[in-house]
Amino acid sequence: MRHQRVMKKFGRSSEHRAMLMKSLVTNLILAESIKTTLPKAKEARKDADKIVTIAKKGDLAARRLAASRLLQPKAVKKLFDKIAPAMKDRKGGYTRIIKLGTRKGDAAEMCILQWTCAAELAAPAAAEEQAKEVK
Repeated sequence: MRHQRVMKKFGRSSEHRAMLMKSLVTNLILAESIKTTLPKAKEARKDADKIVTIAKKGDLAARRLAASRLLQPKAVKKLFDKIAPAMKDRKGGYTRIIKLGTRKGDAAEMCILQWTCAAELAAPAAAEEQAKEVK
């Protein structure tokens, strides 16, 4: 029986599972919204919330710890420069899950995982794009 078992295994080895979660969190940081299955999103949300809490400290040790848990250096930069400052007043609950229904091929329940302050993150990016177009 699965009493007090928290983590889902997804039919993968522990290394494959860890890399899957790193990839999902890295892509969430870079794209600010990802479409995935509901169980994967629920597991990735735990890691994403923890890494934002680490990034809110903002010191060198936190940056190195985040770099060890993410796959791309530009994800670390975006996390510390844009996402963590936007979340500085929140105590938790940095992500939201929006259910989309079932996937046609295998009836897996799909969802969108995104940051709760998606509008705040998108506004500076849109302003930067408009500034580049003007030049």
